[in-house]
Amino acid sequence: MQKKLFMKYLFLVCSLFLFSINLLTAQKEYPKNDFIAPLNIPLRLAGNFGELRSNHYHAGIDIKTQQKEGLKVLSVADGYVSRIKVSHYGYGKALYITHPNGYTTVYGHLKKFSKEIQEYVVKKQYEDESYEIELFPTINDLQVKQGDVVAYSGNTGGSGGPHLHFEFRDTETEHIINPILFGMDVKDSKAPVFQNILGYTLDATSQINGQQGTYQLNFSRQNDGTYLTNKINASGILGFAVKGYDSQDGSYNHNGIYEIEMQLNGTPYLNLDFETFSFDESKQINTYIDYPRYINKHQRFQKTFIDEGNQLSIYNLKTNQGKLAIEPGQDYTVTILLKDIEGNTTKIYVPIHGEDKPISKPYPDTKTNFYLIANRDNYYEVDNASIFFPANTFYKNEYLDIKKEDEVLWVHNTEVPLQDYYNLTFDISHIKDSLDISQYFIASLYTNGSPRYENTRLKGNTLSTRTKNLGAFVILKDNTPPTAQAVNFADNQWISNYNYLTFKISDALSGIKSYRATIDGKWILTEYEYKNNTLTFNCEDLTFEGSKHKLELTVTDNVGNSTTFTRTFFRKY
Repeated sequence: MQKKLFMKYLFLVCSLFLFSINLLTAQKEYPKNDFIAPLNIPLRLAGNFGELRSNHYHAGIDIKTQQKEGLKVLSVADGYVSRIKVSHYGYGKALYITHPNGYTTVYGHLKKFSKEIQEYVVKKQYEDESYEIELFPTINDLQVKQGDVVAYSGNTGGSGGPHLHFEFRDTETEHIINPILFGMDVKDSKAPVFQNILGYTLDATSQINGQQGTYQLNFSRQNDGTYLTNKINASGILGFAVKGYDSQDGSYNHNGIYEIEMQLNGTPYLNLDFETFSFDESKQINTYIDYPRYINKHQRFQKTFIDEGNQLSIYNLKTNQGKLAIEPGQDYTVTILLKDIEGNTTKIYVPIHGEDKPISKPYPDTKTNFYLIANRDNYYEVDNASIFFPANTFYKNEYLDIKKEDEVLWVHNTEVPLQDYYNLTFDISHIKDSLDISQYFIASLYTNGSPRYENTRLKGNTLSTRTKNLGAFVILKDNTPPTAQAVNFADNQWISNYNYLTFKISDALSGIKSYRATIDGKWILTEYEYKNNTLTFNCEDLTFEGSKHKLELTVTDNVGNSTTFTRTFFRKY
């Protein structure tokens, strides 16, 4: 009888173990032979899929373009151009190609499109009189074959240097998928680099070496390449977070780690990877990292426990949400494995001895008069300001520090992340400046005190904004118009051999809202590059009659101040 019970128990343990292993290694099979690389150069990555970025996960891979622009970008398979977006920010000039096997590829930060696509886009831009445009061609408009040149690499939008941003998406669900899983050949023989580890006490009675809160663990590298922390004495509910990066062969960029696994006494306890996720959940990154640490020290630590509000789908295993219950008198070994997509692995061992110790540094008391319930609407009034937080603006319940000091409104602090926008309104009826009231706006303050324009609406005697920023806010006035000047030509100059006309535009306070340029009264397409405050006009875009032409450029800031710049030039088209 005892033998039968033992065999049943052994069978159950083995089944659970095999289930865990299968769960951790399960991965959908993606077509690896259907696609070619989007560039005809060895693939070296400046950024990889799932990499931690400001308020989001990186949705693709950033392919280095040998520090230059203008490389031919290829369609990785047959399909059709299903979307084109041209923006000052974000992906800049971006192309979306839908393929018949259920996937869509995305190419971002482009310098320009191929001839046929470029003509299609410019025609629409002139029809709409707008540089920024979003188009959805039909299946018959712009068909492409595998290997066709569809664009040229660039540095447009929110790019910090020349590269190609490249994505795979499930066409039906719009989920983004790691491009390396589709057979993109990126050499990687190096294991991830481990940099640091933190411990956390996760309830009011837990402690690490007599301290509560965040605890820095000391560690050393062992002869076998693994890492070992000093033994900690602890009790209660604990969690850990690690800091590290991965890099591929031929590249020294600090890229993201593909997979993190935590084991407790040799048994898998938590596992996550960056195979795929949805855009909707990308903002959950602020619950995944140690957000206060990121704000204060600009260090991104990845938690191996699931904090309140974290709804990410990247977890394959999450025993007890990754939180460890440490009992007095027991010994534990926590193993954290950092893996890249090729399986190269770095191991960190954390020995723990369960021991009750008196708490010398307890949690600070953070209670205030304002307690926010995260899953419902919350409304507050302070002096001449009102604050409305819609339900689920915050990830979890919070005591808020809201106060008015002189002319500064403090809305809690920047260490707390938000997952959505909230409404902030100021009554400015006390301002006796009725002629220029439209020149006032709401600004948030950076930590160094410099202002940042918040998208402000004026209605009657109130200014309001929707923002995702916490911290300090003030009301400012901007009565200085933007500046505009020509860079590469003078008034009354012949420019027959010029390919481009370039202008410099800027605004010192509220920022540029719009610009409009015409030649002989006809709207012209100018490309705005916010990174260096330039506007560029391609002289080949249009044909004008005669040789003498008048150019007029009007630039308007966010509160309505405007500047009109005029030049006469001579050119035979």
